[in-house]
Amino acid sequence: MQDLKNKAPIGIFDSGIGGLTVAKAVIDALPNEDIIYFGDTARVPYGIKSEETVRAYALQITNFLLKHGVKMILIACNTVSASAKEEIIQASGDIPVLDVITAGTHNAVSDPNRRNIGVIGTLATVNSKAYVKAIHAHDPTVTVKQQACPLLVPLAEEGWIDNEVAIQTLHLYLDEFKDSGIQSLILGCTHYPLFKDVIPQILNGENVEIIDSADSIAMAAKEKLETLDLLNTSGGQFQCFVSDRPQRFHELAERFLGKELNGVEVVTLD
Repeated sequence: MQDLKNKAPIGIFDSGIGGLTVAKAVIDALPNEDIIYFGDTARVPYGIKSEETVRAYALQITNFLLKHGVKMILIACNTVSASAKEEIIQASGDIPVLDVITAGTHNAVSDPNRRNIGVIGTLATVNSKAYVKAIHAHDPTVTVKQQACPLLVPLAEEGWIDNEVAIQTLHLYLDEFKDSGIQSLILGCTHYPLFKDVIPQILNGENVEIIDSADSIAMAAKEKLETLDLLNTSGGQFQCFVSDRPQRFHELAERFLGKELNGVEVVTLD
């Protein structure tokens, strides 16, 4: 029975393509795990929708993953993490649920010397103050400065990572942090790790540690599976499901993951 649990897949979901940065980090950290990824491409973006709507969508996807027998669920969407985490945990029963906000926050506050933390994210994530609340729950004396960066998502999906338009856009947002004294910058959207190599240049050499929530949740997943004795030693398959536009998703997914995919299946959620 334990062996069957070990071989069960990890479920990862996002409103669209961005969560594939989490999938890539999990593949790198846990290459022997089977993964089921769901991107809600029919209803993306989530960042402009109400919390009630996001919760309803998230629970539909959670039920889809549970029907596929996952042993763990990773919420690879900051908007869902901010709006629906508790509902997903409740719906999942004894299946462990991890989210990018908790993982990224834990990483950011792990060093007590980091007293000033910056956060960039979508409008929904920034307005929810989810990272601010999570950081202050750990230490209310830490200073947190946020900046919404809505244009980075479409830039990432176009593959415009380091061209002139991307650089100017990053300056528009990140110049807000200059001379602010931040010691860490949390990438509070799963698209943003694509800009991870460019962002330090924009910050003009300031000694700021970049906190990648994708890497953070991948490490948290590995630690959790080790603790539960649920590591798979003989897997490595990757399945993709979407709610619309499989061809476009397939193209972008190969760019995000840096490898070829066998295919992408379209499903209709209940």
